[in-house]
Amino acid sequence: MDIQLKRGLLDACVLAAIKCEDSYGYQIVKDIKPYVEISESTLYPILRRLETAECLSVRSVEHNGRLRKYYHILPAGLERIEQFVADWREIESIYQFITREGGTHE
Repeated sequence: MDIQLKRGLLDACVLAAIKCEDSYGYQIVKDIKPYVEISESTLYPILRRLETAECLSVRSVEHNGRLRKYYHILPAGLERIEQFVADWREIESIYQFITREGGTHE
């Protein structure tokens, strides 16, 4: 799979994982894994990139004596999901064209 396409897919998956409620790294990996293979070492650079792009915010909370970072989706992150869905519709249309049986040459 094209690296740029996969990068966009993973960004959208991470944003979708925190769309309904704030979450932390390990939980995000668990939520995404049934759909796409992702490791924590892949996740954290994505989270930093999305934070830099102001798609999400981070807050630290003490949990069992350790600090845990919770990620919260921001309006730009919600817009990014909406844009992904719109782009995906176009990709589906292109896929239908490419995989159609026969062809119409008039």
